[in-house]
Amino acid sequence: NTMIILSSNVIAVILPFIWVFLIFAGEANEQNNIIVKSTSGYSCNLTFKNQTFQCSLGRNGVTNDKQEGDGCTPIGTFPLRRAFFRKDRIDTPNTILELNITYPNYGWCDDETSNFYNQFIMLPTNYSHEELWLQSSYYDYMAVIGYNDDPVINGKGSAIFFHVTPDYGSTSGCVALAINDLSYILGNLDENTLMEIS
Repeated sequence: NTMIILSSNVIAVILPFIWVFLIFAGEANEQNNIIVKSTSGYSCNLTFKNQTFQCSLGRNGVTNDKQEGDGCTPIGTFPLRRAFFRKDRIDTPNTILELNITYPNYGWCDDETSNFYNQFIMLPTNYSHEELWLQSSYYDYMAVIGYNDDPVINGKGSAIFFHVTPDYGSTSGCVALAINDLSYILGNLDENTLMEIS
């Protein structure tokens, strides 16, 4: 009986500390996640480490039922997979993501009939695709959002990137923001950072 009373007392003392730890751990994780919230149309706010940034989404807003070519950004929580940058335009960025130099023959397959759908591919190819080497600045620096890739379901959307916008115009389904803001965020990720889109 004495042992049971002692154990109960110990639990009563320790339990509040456990709750406090879990609360702070949850808050820390929330701060390290990238929170993207649609505000109106394709406009959005992005919060990371208690800072808020202007960003833009797909031309048709967000959706829970993403389809290829619908112009929507998928709702959900996703990892960031790897990053690409134009070495001929910007300095080598700092990020914990796998970092790839972009070359003119780099592409991303958006062909629903292909076994390479929603995957990095080398050009030229007969499959419908998106080029990663652009005249514009959109892909000067970008990260791949881990949407519809584990497993890939053909037709459920492809090439969902976290990339640069020069003017906060709409995207085809990606999340975009100013290059300095993008560089700051990708430079301050940790191994548990996720992107939450709503």
